[in-house]
Amino acid sequence: MSLFSDNIRFLRESRKETQSETANSLEIKRARYEPYESGKIEPPYEILKKISLHFNISVDLLLAVDVRKYQIDELISLDDNRILLPIKVDANGENLIEIVPFKARAGYLTGYADPEFIESLQQISLPFLGPGKYRAFPVAGDSMPPHTDLSFVIGQYLEDISAIKKDKTYILITSNEGIIYKRLGFKNADSLTVESDNVMYQTYEVRLSDVLEIWEYVAHIGRDDSKTAMADSDVIKGMFLELKREIREIKKDK
Repeated sequence: MSLFSDNIRFLRESRKETQSETANSLEIKRARYEPYESGKIEPPYEILKKISLHFNISVDLLLAVDVRKYQIDELISLDDNRILLPIKVDANGENLIEIVPFKARAGYLTGYADPEFIESLQQISLPFLGPGKYRAFPVAGDSMPPHTDLSFVIGQYLEDISAIKKDKTYILITSNEGIIYKRLGFKNADSLTVESDNVMYQTYEVRLSDVLEIWEYVAHIGRDDSKTAMADSDVIKGMFLELKREIREIKKDK
């Protein structure tokens, strides 16, 4: 039997449904459903989608992950039938935070909905964060000082996009740009206007349809390098002085 057939049989039995009841929900005959569960044939796309919706679990998990290893009712349901691993705690009852390393940055886009990928990530506990689902993401570039390359920002998962607020910073997981860390400028009807704290970078829009996950910034993990911090401070101060000089020149020309 295939992993898919094992999964749907497990899910059906977990619901205490008969094959006929499941088939009726899928609007097909039991004789057509049974071969899918026994592994004799594979369902066409339209039936696969119905099975995914019926069991409230994504197609990629049905096909690639052994769902028997997890307590399905403990998984956090997301939009589009995706899931998020439940909050895990250590021996002292403190939340465990998954760390997405730099080498896994690109792979996160394909593994963010895969429990096995998430469970493979290193975990830490930060008791001061309190209740919630947290994850640490790598920072790349200099657009969000004082966060620099080789540091991490910790975000708290937001289930409701309406909870985001102007001027707060967020880690956005997007289908086209990957992991981005920015400050929210405006929330528009179908997009988000995001800004960098480094004034050298321009604001731009991220389409809501491209946003896969939103994590609100809560903490930072990085090396305490006083010289680097002072250098960053001098750079920022210099940029603002230059900006003020340019504004004065513009006023003179008017």
